[in-house]
Amino acid sequence: MTSSAQAQHHAALTHRATSGLPPGFVAIVNGTAISKSQLDDAVRGSRQPHTQELRRALKHDLITRELLRQLAEAAHYDTRPEVRQAVDAARVELETRLYIKDHIHPEPVSDAQISARYDEIVASLHSDEYLPRIIEVAGEATAKEVLTQLDAGGDFAALARQYSLSPSKGAGGLLNWMDFKAPTSEGNAGGLAPPVALALKRLPVGGTALVPVAVNDLRVIVRLDAKRASPVPTLDQMKDTIRLQLEDLALRKACAQFATALLDDATIVQ
Repeated sequence: MTSSAQAQHHAALTHRATSGLPPGFVAIVNGTAISKSQLDDAVRGSRQPHTQELRRALKHDLITRELLRQLAEAAHYDTRPEVRQAVDAARVELETRLYIKDHIHPEPVSDAQISARYDEIVASLHSDEYLPRIIEVAGEATAKEVLTQLDAGGDFAALARQYSLSPSKGAGGLLNWMDFKAPTSEGNAGGLAPPVALALKRLPVGGTALVPVAVNDLRVIVRLDAKRASPVPTLDQMKDTIRLQLEDLALRKACAQFATALLDDATIVQ
């Protein structure tokens, strides 16, 4: 601990003896003060809505971490080689980030760039979301029996509970809302097998596919419960996130250009 930090902690303890916690501090743990600014940093770093409950939880975390730090240092963990190496790595990381901040200046991100990126994101979104039910059975005979009962007015959910091999059987075959990327293929089918997703997209709301879909040894009977337009966030809702992403890309580009110039001037033996 530096002499200035020791003086700060001593002043905090002296003040505490007469009037509780000193101004600017939220706790003193075995003589070590935790400042309000540390708690404020933790709140900002959590990226959660600022509430008193959050502050209390994070203060508890800071106190616990300080207690653990004290135990670790009392056991001389601070002298272990891996700890010293981590300290050196953190120092190098920080000084490098500070140098980049002071000497590398990427092109500023314009509102036009943000708007263009927003348009790209919106264009990539899918126009519809689907709420399906499925009944998975083994073999054509069982699938035919289920379809016969559905044709006779049988309840899809009840038949799913009776016959389905899917984990969704307890919910009457109901799955979550999902959308499908185009083209519908493996990995672009909301977790469904692509033939099932394609059958689902062809159905009207309330419709059931007349032919079971073959997926390996299973036969899948598909029903579309509901369909809705995919929600599209507004530009104002996405602007800050897009700006951060574009600023990060601009910084990476500037760093790459800076590094290229450094490499050209450096003497490197490999």
